[in-house]
Amino acid sequence: MNTLITPRVAETLNALHREAETVDRAHIAARMAEITEAGESFAEAVPRWLGEERAKYRTIYHDYAGNFLSVSETYGRFLYMIARTCWAKRIVEFGTSMGISTIYLAAALRDNGGGQLIASEIEPAKAARARANLETAGLADLVEIREGDALDTLNHIGGEVDLVLLDGAFSLYLPVLKLIEPYLTQGAPILGENAFDPSYLDYVRDPANLYVSQPLPVDEGRGNEFTVRAA
Repeated sequence: MNTLITPRVAETLNALHREAETVDRAHIAARMAEITEAGESFAEAVPRWLGEERAKYRTIYHDYAGNFLSVSETYGRFLYMIARTCWAKRIVEFGTSMGISTIYLAAALRDNGGGQLIASEIEPAKAARARANLETAGLADLVEIREGDALDTLNHIGGEVDLVLLDGAFSLYLPVLKLIEPYLTQGAPILGENAFDPSYLDYVRDPANLYVSQPLPVDEGRGNEFTVRAA
């Protein structure tokens, strides 16, 4: 079975991807203009963004409350495929936004025979929208959306985790991973979307920390990192 191609899910995702492209176009253009005006390359801008985010990530992401900042269709299908491949039964997602990535992962859980997706979203309006989108897609029964700062909401996982998606505040990837780390099953994939933080990359690429990790050539340029819990 492939829940992604059922009318209810496919129509919801198609509509959301179209809306995301329209809504986020101005934000992306503004970011690129900011880099140009500063005379920076993208690589040079990232450390500045990380520094600003660490200082006030709650304020910054509140300003993005109207933006999707979501995964692409290609990356969404990849998420579905990975969750199916590892027969994930319990998934944690950091940075739910409007629920596009959540739908892909929940569809995989449905096709794996059921399970639970614990999702964290700091913005109340986005959490509400994500819940509504999951209801529309018919997948709400598989998802628990925890509203608030992930350092609080993901502090109590209470069971094994088979897959993790990190797609929230870039500077929180490492602290969030460390919260979830004790619950990771052997071989659990960790997908870091926009994994630009050097401290996160250094950690998951160090074999001493029991991970195998490398850049993921899907949506190149978006800083996607593919990591597996090795032990």
